[in-house]
Amino acid sequence: MEVSGLPVELWQLILSYLRLPDLGRCSLVCKAWYELVLSLDKTRWRQLCLGCLEHRHPNWPNQPSVEPRSWREAFKQHYLASKTWTKNTQDLESSNCLSLFRRRKGRRQLCIGAAGEFSSLRAALAAASPYDCLVLLPGVHEEQGEVLLKVPVEVVGQGNLGDVALLASIDQHCPTARLCNMVFMPARFTSVLYKTTSGYVQFDNCNFESGQLQIHAPGTCQVKFCTFSQSSIHLRSMALCVLENCEFTGSENASVTVEGCPSSDRNWACKHLAVLAKSCTPSMREPDPAGCPTAKQDGWGESLLGPVRTCEIVVGEERSSFLSAVGAQALLGSAQEDTEFRENLQAAKEEECPALNSNSSDSDLHSNDEEDAQAVYKLPYQAHSLSHTLADVTHSRLQSNRLHALQRDLKLKSLQQELQQDKEAQSLANSLQGCIIRQCLFRDGKGGIFIYAQGQAKLEGSIFRDLTYAVRCIQNSKVIMLRNDIHHCKASGIFLRLSAGGLIADNNIHSNCEAGVDIRKGANPLVLCNKIHSGLRSGIVVVGNGKGIIRSNQIYGNKEAGIYILYNGNPAVSGNHIFQGLAAGIAVNENGRGQITGNIICENQWGGVDIRHGGDPVLRNNLISCGYSDGMVVGEHGKGLIEGNVIYGNKGCGVWMMSSSLPHLINNEISHNSIYGVAVFCRKDHAADYSHGQGRSESFQEEREGAGGENDSDSEEDYPAAQRPISVALVELNSINHNGAAGLHVKSSEALNIIANVIHANCDDGVAVLQSSQLTCIANNSISCNSREGVLVEAECQVELRGNGIYENSSHGIVSKGEGVIAENDIIGNHRCGLQLLQAADMKVTKNRIQSFRDYGIALFDEAKGLVQENLIFQGTSKKSILRPMSNAEDCIIQNNVLLTFKKRFDMECMLINPPARPHIEGGAPESCTAADGQRVSSITTRVDGGCHNHGSIFCTIL
Repeated sequence: MEVSGLPVELWQLILSYLRLPDLGRCSLVCKAWYELVLSLDKTRWRQLCLGCLEHRHPNWPNQPSVEPRSWREAFKQHYLASKTWTKNTQDLESSNCLSLFRRRKGRRQLCIGAAGEFSSLRAALAAASPYDCLVLLPGVHEEQGEVLLKVPVEVVGQGNLGDVALLASIDQHCPTARLCNMVFMPARFTSVLYKTTSGYVQFDNCNFESGQLQIHAPGTCQVKFCTFSQSSIHLRSMALCVLENCEFTGSENASVTVEGCPSSDRNWACKHLAVLAKSCTPSMREPDPAGCPTAKQDGWGESLLGPVRTCEIVVGEERSSFLSAVGAQALLGSAQEDTEFRENLQAAKEEECPALNSNSSDSDLHSNDEEDAQAVYKLPYQAHSLSHTLADVTHSRLQSNRLHALQRDLKLKSLQQELQQDKEAQSLANSLQGCIIRQCLFRDGKGGIFIYAQGQAKLEGSIFRDLTYAVRCIQNSKVIMLRNDIHHCKASGIFLRLSAGGLIADNNIHSNCEAGVDIRKGANPLVLCNKIHSGLRSGIVVVGNGKGIIRSNQIYGNKEAGIYILYNGNPAVSGNHIFQGLAAGIAVNENGRGQITGNIICENQWGGVDIRHGGDPVLRNNLISCGYSDGMVVGEHGKGLIEGNVIYGNKGCGVWMMSSSLPHLINNEISHNSIYGVAVFCRKDHAADYSHGQGRSESFQEEREGAGGENDSDSEEDYPAAQRPISVALVELNSINHNGAAGLHVKSSEALNIIANVIHANCDDGVAVLQSSQLTCIANNSISCNSREGVLVEAECQVELRGNGIYENSSHGIVSKGEGVIAENDIIGNHRCGLQLLQAADMKVTKNRIQSFRDYGIALFDEAKGLVQENLIFQGTSKKSILRPMSNAEDCIIQNNVLLTFKKRFDMECMLINPPARPHIEGGAPESCTAADGQRVSSITTRVDGGCHNHGSIFCTIL
């Protein structure tokens, strides 16, 4: 017969009436007929798949409305899986054809029921031969005692699911069995529905009500298309078992319990289950290119999170903006506010700081000869040790390139990329051991899956919702979770403790009442490429010596910290995007630690990173941007090494510190923040209540009590700061520029060291020391082009200013009303006085090089006193050198100062050569945070006593 004899549509109509065996025979006729049979996928193959009583829709129970890619392939997989129980027979091992099995001589079909041959299952089993089919007729079948299954048989319910109910407790003693298409209910004397300790059992399309399945190694099982209503499965020491397309509802405890290390004594069925599991492994999905999804709305009311914006950096020529159009608009408004702020500052400055000599011809700031005068009198200072960093700050193109490079380096990785780079994660993702749970639904109960005592489980493509918890893994157990959806749990979604581990990857974890992932008591999982969002508490909590690698996750829209680390928690957090949280992006509290590197932390309501109460993390190479408050908060008794980060465009300060904290801020870019670049305060930290509010319904009592004595044995070796306490906060080698107020604002009751920073073009003072009851050391900094004074020191403050270059600030170079030392600074080209001492200032001013273009080099007012000697004062256009009122001549000693006047431009070019322009740093300029090719560079620095570093620290060099 030729296919071309009739239209294809007619052939498809004819073939759609054939039964399965006839379709198989037709496909063997020729290639054309084979293709015709394949073309029936959405018609005849769909009918056969949905019409079979032994299984349900291929995507049941999670997505029954979504059609599979191929109905024929789905039917084939179901068919092959349903026959696994027959593969232990020696005489059929070489045959893959079911028809041979069906024709086997002696295989019988025994009917059980009122109209059948046997009145009870027990009677039929007594008469059954191996591999007979026992058919339960519609009705309720109740067995009075425990039923022993001694021969391998198939027990099938006739009719639709629900027509046959079996009230019995079955104990399997045979090597294999299959039960299909019936409702299991417990007998009156026990809650155990079925148990086996050695054989393999297969359940297809069954309902289990108010009972328990018990499978103990070396026994194993395959459960598919089954419903568990207030029922559970207890698996002990499973080498390998498979649960697929099952629904668990209303459990009073865990729906699935996995106990014990996988047994080395394997059942005959394990190799067949492994083949089946590999053939059904879904491919890894790529992340949504459109970005994070909007959190879904459901019965819980409106989502915590509105439309989610993608994490994308948009860089302009002059000022770079971050994130979406909404964020760009917000920054535009901020820029307009900054402009108004600058105008107000300029007006206030002119009102507050009039020229000291109004009759001077130089008081006319708009002179036609001003540019020529500047060219003659300007001292070149650009060759100082921090000039390279300053060039990066002032050159908008370099800043743009740096942000583009940072965006490229911190791009979120897909799971495929992570698995290619991490062999341990790849091995875990491909492992087939313990209990494999796929495409299941766990809902409306207490617990989903409980794994303990070295148990192992692998969960793929399942949904956990409206439970108390989804997964608990404890006591050296291991869980592998891929592509699951976990939401609306009343406690934490995933809970790991007591040295539990495994892989949690590519899951959607959201809208849980407690943490999305809770890691405690030495648990050490890999958490990769998940979306953790819209939680009513934190996204991830690491508590009580918990560890873990947290990488390439999207963590957003959580009500509390995206990642919360406390009580000696010590995770490695890298490559994550943490954004749009309603609190801090990352909070490190109560002696928490952690290595936090290469993350994008943006648009959070509180600080991008919040460190308090002994928190002591290492933060390197993160982008902390566009927060609605401060970029980073180091609260009361906070610590940490904060190195190589870009802290950019936050609505509050770049870094907000308590004076009682002891952080090391090293080599960070702190720019374009709306208030201060770095602010140090000594007032009471009211926000410290955050730590207690964070755990208001979640108990950390165990971790709190054990935090002191439960440190890891290797913690001191891995974490040098644990054995070398820090005594002085250090701000070193940072670039602090273009912030909306002072670059560095200090109101401190503790000592502070400000070393070798570039403080440039901030919209107020470069450094403002308003309170400093202990010594604030400001050394070897470049402080330039700020909108007001380079350095402001208020009354009763103790300050040492040494080796700084203070250039071209819009008001005075230094204004001091306090006490201390001003030595060996270059104070050049500032628009008003080079140095001004006011009120009760008591300063030792020695060996400075000072030039004011329009005003006095040094001006002393009020009751200022101290020593002014051996300073070199360059003449400006005003021809003014030192202004000193006569009232305090006895208290203020002025001696051995040198005034230089010049008439030739050649002389000016030679002024800052011996020694060269300050700051001077031994070994030349420090390395930029970004290498020439845009790759992030971090110098690993060890913290030691005295608040300095033992690897080339600038501070150590000065001491």
